[in-house]
Amino acid sequence: MKVEIWSDVVCPWCYIGKRRFEAALERFGHRDEVEVEWKAFELDPTATSASAAETARPDDYATRLAAKYGTSLEQARGMLASMTAAAAEEGLDFHFERAVRANTADAHQVVLLAGEHGLQDAVEERLMRACFTEGEAVGDREVLVRLAAEAGLDAEEVRAVLAEGRLLEAVRAEEAEAAALGIRGVPFFVVDRRYGVSGAQPPEHLLAVLQRAWEDSRPLTLVGTGDDAAACGPDGCAL
Repeated sequence: MKVEIWSDVVCPWCYIGKRRFEAALERFGHRDEVEVEWKAFELDPTATSASAAETARPDDYATRLAAKYGTSLEQARGMLASMTAAAAEEGLDFHFERAVRANTADAHQVVLLAGEHGLQDAVEERLMRACFTEGEAVGDREVLVRLAAEAGLDAEEVRAVLAEGRLLEAVRAEEAEAAALGIRGVPFFVVDRRYGVSGAQPPEHLLAVLQRAWEDSRPLTLVGTGDDAAACGPDGCAL
């Protein structure tokens, strides 16, 4: 069974959703038969990236949030406090005061490259933690190279992929696929191309979807049947 997760590494609910999905998967009896693929979605394709030398001021994130949603700075701070509390319930340590702005097109290229090496989850995790806990500039290419290497990728390969933009077209294709599926926000989970789940739903809900998709995808197993089965068909009935 395959689960595709559209996500952005600068999306706080995506990180929370990742933890909730992991909790659901841990309780799923067929977890070893589930393939997970992380897919690209940019929350703000027009965003500019801060360099590794830049540091965030305490209210930078809240100011950007207030401008985006047309709220006061105080209301934005309240929203961040709520997300920080939700993250803590999942064992995550959010520090929005450290988060720096980033364009994530390059980060998505790195995640796609990780998929070629079976390291997608490790790289996705490393980039999200870097963004929300450590305040790393995940839009800076050299920072991405270092973080990807820490997660197991070859630094020189990552550097070359980013310099060439080798996977940028693939990133755009995944974003176009999201649009075609009607995905307008992330995280968004697509299970076996049968079920879609929007948002960082509780583990119980995600587990129920996994179980339903598994049951739907498994054909009936016939037991105790034979040539002399007492049944009727288009050609008549067994005698």
